[in-house]
Amino acid sequence: MKGNTFRVLAAALVIYVGVAALFLVMASSRRGGEGGQALFGPRVAIVELEGMIAEVDDLVREVKSHRENPQVKAVVIRINSPGGVVAPTQELHQALMKVREAGKPVVASLGSVAASGGYYTAVAADRIFANPGTLTGSIGVIMQMANVENLFKKVGVEYVVVKAGQFKDLGNLSRPMTPEERRVLQTLLDDVHAQFIDAVAKGRKLDRAEVVKFADGRVFSGVQARDLKMVDSLGSLDDAVNEAARLAGMSLPPAVIRPSKRFSVFDLLRSQIGLPAGGLGLTASLPTFRTLLYLMD
Repeated sequence: MKGNTFRVLAAALVIYVGVAALFLVMASSRRGGEGGQALFGPRVAIVELEGMIAEVDDLVREVKSHRENPQVKAVVIRINSPGGVVAPTQELHQALMKVREAGKPVVASLGSVAASGGYYTAVAADRIFANPGTLTGSIGVIMQMANVENLFKKVGVEYVVVKAGQFKDLGNLSRPMTPEERRVLQTLLDDVHAQFIDAVAKGRKLDRAEVVKFADGRVFSGVQARDLKMVDSLGSLDDAVNEAARLAGMSLPPAVIRPSKRFSVFDLLRSQIGLPAGGLGLTASLPTFRTLLYLMD
């Protein structure tokens, strides 16, 4: 009986080890990319920035994991984004800078759109590749607020605000903006715009005065951006991956870690019933000052 039990346990162990080995081989072949390296060896990691930049915690963690992974020798960030909220954009920019500080090259690959906050993210890279028809640039900051005072009057709604502090209800949609409030907001936007310009000048190694000339919110094609030295080269994602490998001293074509895909039930439902990418667009209450600063085209 003991002999039979031992044989059963041994067989189960062999099966377990075999399944585990098969899983590792399949995972390696799926993630190994063109380089075809098996389980170990230097790799280029690709991360994706898709859509509006609003919450980047998962992406920052993914970038950090590649920074700390000794197998990852370089990172490529693929950008398809019109921009987004200022602070998350700056957090992602800083996360990419830390990868470079760790001695790993970072290359940005611009897809169809990499404007405003998308371009802000890209300037953290050592090299930037764009397609000839990529829309990029839009170096500016915007804040938009509605004034529905006349609508409130028509429907008989009185919007009451009790505040302590002159500018506490800055952006109140039930009345016109005062000149003092506009001055405060303009000063705020000018400050963030200056931060954007500084990031571009530093990242692209350009004179700040040169950046100011095209940092007026205009959008450029990839060809125009190359002529302005906003990007380094015209090329595809594969070109960016090969450049990252070259900067890291790797052989070509390199083994690649593909971006992790996260399943979202909401995204599935949205695609099936045609909801807009930004969500349902519902607001629980009328805001006073909840308008965000956007680095967005």
